[in-house]
Amino acid sequence: GSVPATQWRMTDAPQPQGPLGTRLTDLGITVLERGWLSANSIVMRADAGSLVVDTGYATHANQTRALIRQALEGRPLERLVNTHLHSDHCGGNAALLDAWPRARVGIPPGQASAVRDWDPVALTYVPTGQFCPRFDYDELIRPGDRLHVGLLHWDVHAAPGHDPHAIVLHEPDRRILISGDALWNNGFGVVFPELDGIDAFKEVADTLDLIEALAPSIVIPGHGSAFQGAEVAAALVRARSRLLQFQDNPAKHRWHALKVLVKFKMLELQRVEREELQAWFDSSDYFIRIARIDRPLSPSEVLDSLLKDLERAQALSIERNWILNH
Repeated sequence: GSVPATQWRMTDAPQPQGPLGTRLTDLGITVLERGWLSANSIVMRADAGSLVVDTGYATHANQTRALIRQALEGRPLERLVNTHLHSDHCGGNAALLDAWPRARVGIPPGQASAVRDWDPVALTYVPTGQFCPRFDYDELIRPGDRLHVGLLHWDVHAAPGHDPHAIVLHEPDRRILISGDALWNNGFGVVFPELDGIDAFKEVADTLDLIEALAPSIVIPGHGSAFQGAEVAAALVRARSRLLQFQDNPAKHRWHALKVLVKFKMLELQRVEREELQAWFDSSDYFIRIARIDRPLSPSEVLDSLLKDLERAQALSIERNWILNH
């Protein structure tokens, strides 16, 4: 999960959809806007099938299942597709399969073996201090594929950058893009390969170029509200500006990523004692390894600095020995 600082205070609950939501509903699409701990879920209804794209974080799984059941309006769930396998996008997979055991799960091919063998380290859940209940897949959703849901036909495109294996879905006739974390209204997700020393900012730029070339009239992002028309061009301008800042100052991106990972945990926990949060932070060398690229600090000093920055951004508060989410 990746949270832009300007949107840290969004709630983790379904949001009203407004006129754009009504327009999508007329096409059989319901966008369940979830906030930042859980990615949005996109529900598509059709007489000849139904599809859900992305399933949120595990702690919201019961709510996700109830919302999807309501959105399906009595239809069974037949297919489930993940844009990528970060925990906030696939954490509800197992719960949905419990409810609809005949549903077929489709994932991008890059981490198929890690899912089949269930390797939570390779899937990033252990290094990032997150969790995801085990699930398996039935099919691989590859770039170049086309998914059919009623009258809608979704083309699959590779969208590396934030995640090297990510995909986006584009409906060319109606020019609707399901962008995952490749493009939000105010940026894009943390570029995780960069944290491992892999040059991926160029891939972010290429994915933004792809989105511009697809010329969507509506974008349904992985987090935040769907947007349309002139907002799409403006979002691309903001994303490219943000990317240039990170390219010019990779250390800024690394520190931003660490703040995002701590804030994500606070969204999950809501309140936690300082010692417990430190124990969580210390349980993975991933955080310290990233921090020490730029700052020779102890784990306690790193977390102190992160918490102070998040408090200044009003993303949390520190009250004696308690850390409280905002």
